[in-house]
Amino acid sequence: MAIRSLDLSQTPPSPLPPKKPATKIPPSNSLPHLLSLTFFTKKQRIFLINCSNSLSSPLLEDPSSDLQIVPLATDEPNGFIRRLSENPQTESPAFEYYQKARDNPNFRPDRKTLNLLTNRLLREKQWSSISRLAEDFKAFDVFPDQRTCARLVRSCIKARKFRLAESLLGILRTKRGAAAISAFGSAMYGYNKLHMYSSTVSVFNKMRAADLHPSALSFRWIMEACREMGDTEMVLSLLLEYRSTKTDDPALSVIIYLIVCDSLGRSGRAFEALRYIREMEEEGMSPNSSIYASLISSFAGVKEAEIAEDLFREARERGMVRDPAVFLKLVTMYVAVGSAAKTVGIVKEMREIGLKVSDCVLCAVVNGFVKERRLRSSLRAFEELISLGCEPGQVTYASVINVYCRLGLAPKAEALFSEMMEKGFDKCLVAYSNMISMYGKMGRVSDATRLLATMKQRGCEPNVWVYNSLLDMHGRLTNLRQVEKLRKEMKRRKITPDKISYTSVIGAYSKAKKLDDSVGLYHEFRDGGGKVDRALAGIMVGVFSKSSRFDELIELLREMNTEKTGLDRRLYESALNSLRDAGLQVHVRWLENSFGFKVDET
Repeated sequence: MAIRSLDLSQTPPSPLPPKKPATKIPPSNSLPHLLSLTFFTKKQRIFLINCSNSLSSPLLEDPSSDLQIVPLATDEPNGFIRRLSENPQTESPAFEYYQKARDNPNFRPDRKTLNLLTNRLLREKQWSSISRLAEDFKAFDVFPDQRTCARLVRSCIKARKFRLAESLLGILRTKRGAAAISAFGSAMYGYNKLHMYSSTVSVFNKMRAADLHPSALSFRWIMEACREMGDTEMVLSLLLEYRSTKTDDPALSVIIYLIVCDSLGRSGRAFEALRYIREMEEEGMSPNSSIYASLISSFAGVKEAEIAEDLFREARERGMVRDPAVFLKLVTMYVAVGSAAKTVGIVKEMREIGLKVSDCVLCAVVNGFVKERRLRSSLRAFEELISLGCEPGQVTYASVINVYCRLGLAPKAEALFSEMMEKGFDKCLVAYSNMISMYGKMGRVSDATRLLATMKQRGCEPNVWVYNSLLDMHGRLTNLRQVEKLRKEMKRRKITPDKISYTSVIGAYSKAKKLDDSVGLYHEFRDGGGKVDRALAGIMVGVFSKSSRFDELIELLREMNTEKTGLDRRLYESALNSLRDAGLQVHVRWLENSFGFKVDET
């Protein structure tokens, strides 16, 4: 290890002979002894002795080290500290030597020294030392350069040293120059990266309070923060301020307008967003693919199909359609307006320009029609997309199987399910659940049981949906033995039964005329905090009536009245007839007054 030079004189010493060999430290000598060598000036020796006395440096005192000392043309302390900082072998004690030097009233660090010390401390993440060094910025009225100040603040925020970052900003704003402006901008950028947008706004307000004029880049960060906070009006206000800066950076201006466009689009003000982009074009700037994506998505979101189409064609002509999310928005829009042909046409466009049609897009097409209760339209669209060469993924397979099951098209559902399994999507819980539910409704008990076994074998654990389908299937057949077996299996697997589970089980026991068991299960459900809906109430009205539990029937009706659970005509008449048959005329009148004018005819 070697120190290439020690530069400590305030005035140049006499010129050194050229190519003088370095003096090597003898193993038996210590640093103070070496300082007596004649090629050091008196000032050099005094300074180094002070450093040596105040700090034990293993590097300088280790007899086995291969340290070499070469005198330089000056012995000013800043030069010595810089030499230590620049050499990887000696940079560690540089800050300690700096602290000793600062005790000298005649010492004043320069910018280069502070730059080197700051960057080294940042590399080593010595935050307490950075805090002490930052205090010296203000004390000596000497600051690192603009780039170092920005990096210093940004690094503190990235490391979540927020108090230190705020302290640094407080020190730097006294400088009131480019370094301070850059540091504040860097702080806003750092907070945005952490999604701490309110902190970005706070930094911007402090910047204004200090009469520091934000740079053009600072406007970008504060406008991004306001956009994410949903403050569209502030974004527009900041745009006016940004325009007044008259920046000559077209690329930054395009980004600023993109932020404005996004903010307006998110708040449903697509037409305003388009107007601002047209103004941008009048100023000689062209929208990029991101701006087109934002505009198209905005108009698609408000279902302005014609304008979205025009913008899409304009973007295609300029070669600005690159974002798959734009196509997804258009697909969703066309599904919502009921245009199946255009929905498929968008997918064709994706294929033509070489974009991969993701499973998300295919699923959006299928589920879009399902939500509009157009099940057969969703199947036609799916078949056409397959004919275009699109490959469905797990989610699309499961969605189409669900449609086949709902339409009762068992052979097609089974064929698609087999195809799905062959392609490796053999752990899709939704697909298994749909198939088991379909088999249950069709009474195909053996098929449902076989599929459940296959599901478990392939490592796909059944959930409450699957068990509900099985409970409903066995409950319809009053197979109480299987119902109890499934309940115990759910308990063993720690799957909590829901309202549908209890309704199926209670219904099964009621159908088997095991009324006491039905009542016990009902109370278990209610004790667990369950609320009665119309389906369960319909079962329990019959159970309570058949078992002559009229007090519990009346309690159930009162609870339904309190919880605002409406009665349909069938349930109302069933309860009314039960009370009449029991001769409970007082309760008949109560029921008529409480529900008679609130009956839901549906």
